[in-house]
Amino acid sequence: MSHKTLHPIIAPRRIPFLAAPLVFIALARPLAAADKPPLTLDEFFNSVDISAVRMAPDGHAVVIETRRPDWAHNNFRHDLWLYRDPGPGGASGLVALTQSGHDSDPEWSPNGRWIAFLSDRALPAHMAPASKTESGDEAGSDEPDSSEPEDQVWVISTSGGEAFPLTRGKESVHGFAWSADSRLIYFATRAPWTAQQEEAYKKQWNDVVRFREAERGDVLFSADVASAVERLAAGAGAAPEPQKVASSDWRVKQIAASPDGRHLVFVTDSRTKREEQLAAYNLELVDLPGGAVHLLSHTPSIYESVAWSPDSRRVVFSFASGSLEGSYQDVQGRVYSVDIADTSTPKGAPLAAYQRWGAKFAGSLTSYAVLPDGGLLAAGRLGTEVQPYTAAQVDSALTERPGLRGTYESLSAATHSPRLAFVYSALDRPAEVYLAEGPDQIDKARPITAFNRLFTTRALPEGKPYRWKADDGVTVEGMLIYPPGKFGAERLPMLTLIHGGPEDADGNHFEADWYQWAALAATDGWLVFEPNYRGSVGYGDAFALGIIGPIVSRPGKDILEGVDQLVRDGAADPAHLTVGGYSYGGYMTNWLITQTTRFKAAVTGAGAVEHVANWGNDDTTWDDAYFLGGTPWEAEKNYNAEAAIWQFGKVTTPTHVVGGADDIRVYVGEDYLLERALFTRGIPSSLLIFPGEGHSLSKNPWHGKIKVREELKWLDEYGKR
Repeated sequence: MSHKTLHPIIAPRRIPFLAAPLVFIALARPLAAADKPPLTLDEFFNSVDISAVRMAPDGHAVVIETRRPDWAHNNFRHDLWLYRDPGPGGASGLVALTQSGHDSDPEWSPNGRWIAFLSDRALPAHMAPASKTESGDEAGSDEPDSSEPEDQVWVISTSGGEAFPLTRGKESVHGFAWSADSRLIYFATRAPWTAQQEEAYKKQWNDVVRFREAERGDVLFSADVASAVERLAAGAGAAPEPQKVASSDWRVKQIAASPDGRHLVFVTDSRTKREEQLAAYNLELVDLPGGAVHLLSHTPSIYESVAWSPDSRRVVFSFASGSLEGSYQDVQGRVYSVDIADTSTPKGAPLAAYQRWGAKFAGSLTSYAVLPDGGLLAAGRLGTEVQPYTAAQVDSALTERPGLRGTYESLSAATHSPRLAFVYSALDRPAEVYLAEGPDQIDKARPITAFNRLFTTRALPEGKPYRWKADDGVTVEGMLIYPPGKFGAERLPMLTLIHGGPEDADGNHFEADWYQWAALAATDGWLVFEPNYRGSVGYGDAFALGIIGPIVSRPGKDILEGVDQLVRDGAADPAHLTVGGYSYGGYMTNWLITQTTRFKAAVTGAGAVEHVANWGNDDTTWDDAYFLGGTPWEAEKNYNAEAAIWQFGKVTTPTHVVGGADDIRVYVGEDYLLERALFTRGIPSSLLIFPGEGHSLSKNPWHGKIKVREELKWLDEYGKR
């Protein structure tokens, strides 16, 4: 049910590395709000997403990944940028590090001389992998004919020059990490097949996909960066062959190398990336150089980000869902540490060696960075704000650091400096990268990018938190976002725009994409109500877990009670109420139009109207069964009671539907089922299917733009009558 972003692929372009600074940080004097023009659809969809921020080890540079639309090529481009402090004789400011449009996931070498990254750009002809014919002669590239190139590790010097590929092959690199001495890069791919294995499979099965039987785990390799650089300098061609380090029965999602060079730690994922069984999710330790693997953790959790303490004694990690305390629970975001001295924990054993950072913090930890002294910097969500917090030790309380109201994310700390970098935004301040001199100076941080400067010259909406009481006495909160120049106005046409997840929340942050388009709706004249219903994070674990069983009916009550209160308060015009959402927000929209006829229009996407077929097709199968109380045969009554399809005889709301043709997060068949029900009942409806898209609509920027363009038209046509 969660909303996640994937990496798109676009055609490459090459330019020299050390170009003149391409982004100017100094901003012109802002216009008065009344003088600013409104935001347009085209401007909104030209926003730049900041996907990754990494501080240099010495704190004097930052590498940044951006994602922006490439309208001419019908896809998104991922580029890397390098910010340097002003210094004697060196380039300073922000420059383009790469511009192939294919580059993501940058990581500094520990000595600060190199940046490695993933890219699916074409390999140079002289570096393409070669295969052998039956006679032993080289047969040229063995790259498969595929429209989906594979991610490989590339390396570029921070002193200038062209990037070069360190890895090559048919299998995509899943994760990588630098060695402590900066000589090696460890990386993981699916266990490679020999030419003989590939030929044997093709001979027996042709193009048939063996859904489970063909699955295989990953192999961890080491690639020698130092030797690759020497060979390139000598004109000897490709990097030397990588060496096998260890293997896993599962897919490796992320790798981290210990500062003392003695260990690797890696996080595993399902081989297919479908969340079907918790056995796939482990935290594993590798001894170097021998390659012996120890199980650090096997608990009912899906692990996320992993890092090392500076003294190499502890592994720090967070998780995407689950809990280390007791049985599986989708609690709010948490961060833990484990002492690697205890590497003998068997499966199911008590986890006495694990400690939770900020155990008394009531909200959700959304991202973190380990500080040079071993402390923790974390972004913590409480209600509609995401603020920076620190803790000196794992058993210390989290301390909020003074900062601007809004949202802090993508935290990064230098290894040998107190300096920090992060992304900051608020409703009226577009997302940019900021640099702070230390955790105690976050409130004095300065922007080092101006990717989204245009938005500061436009009339942006203003907003505020809004609270109401649910029927069971629980306080529920959301955001109210007003049309520009109408803050606090009454009896406005209102769009209830519901976030996905459900383990997410709306708040004081900048939104500018097809999924978060409240600013554009407000510019179109709507009062936008973003409810943080039961199931949202930032309000305590009990609140987040309040939808187990009543997966749509409980949050549905929360939302409708918020709408009722806004009408009573005079903020919303009861004659012009509309509703919409995507992913879990689509689940809720589909349910709500069966519970009331007061919404004049609805816009929905990738939302289920029943749970059995979706359970069988969804890639978060485990999560679905958790919230519904079991598998379909174990919780049949709940699967039916919480399914909107059985109540469609009551629906009267004109509804616009969208879906990705290849969506497996929420089965695209649910969109067709919804449209068929609406069509059969003679209710005005429209269905847009985006070819080649999965759940996150990340392939073609035109799809997201067309989605929102048509949704706004639908709301205006039916909701403002």
